[in-house]
Amino acid sequence: MLGKRLGLLKEVTPKVSRFGFLYDASSEATASRVAFEETQEPAKVLGVQLLSVAVKSPNPDFERAFQVIAKERIGALITSPSPLIQFHLMRILHLVKQKHLPAMHATQDWTAAGGLMSYGVHTPDLNRRAATYVDKILKGTKPADLPIEQPKKFEFVVNLKAAKQIGSNDSTECAGESGSGD
Repeated sequence: MLGKRLGLLKEVTPKVSRFGFLYDASSEATASRVAFEETQEPAKVLGVQLLSVAVKSPNPDFERAFQVIAKERIGALITSPSPLIQFHLMRILHLVKQKHLPAMHATQDWTAAGGLMSYGVHTPDLNRRAATYVDKILKGTKPADLPIEQPKKFEFVVNLKAAKQIGSNDSTECAGESGSGD
C-alpha cells in the first residue's frame, strides 16, 4: 500500500523528488518500518528518494520531525497508518498546512479533517465482509476453517479545498476517484 500511495503522490507532485514517510519508531520492528524498507525499490523505479521521518511515543516531537523535513528538503509527505500517527491527526495536519506540504494518508479520516489525499481500503466494504464471517461462525463454521482474505476494494480521495490551499507550485490538477483495484 505504501508503494501505491507513493506512486499516487508522485503523480500529483511530478516535480518532487524527495518524499518523507512519517511513522512511529517506538519499536524498530514496526509494520511501518518494514513497509518503508519494502518501498525503497518502488521509489527507485519512480526515480525518487523516500526518507524516513520518525517520531516516538509516548511524547512524539512532531515539531522536530517537521524541522527534519525542512532540513532534508522533503517536498511531499506520506503518513503511516499507525495508531500513534492517527491519534495525532489534527496536530500533523496543522503542521502540513503550515508548511504547504502535499501529503498522502492511509484513511479517509485525514481528507475529511482537511488533509490533501488518502488512499486505502474501503472501510464499509471491510465491515460488510466481516459480517459475512460472523454469520458463518454463528452458523457453526469453525473460524480456523475460514480463509484469510485480502481487501478487495480501495478508495482514493482528494480534498480539492486542501489542494487549492497548498497552491499551484507543481501546476498539476487533482481529481478524486473511488473504486476497486490494486
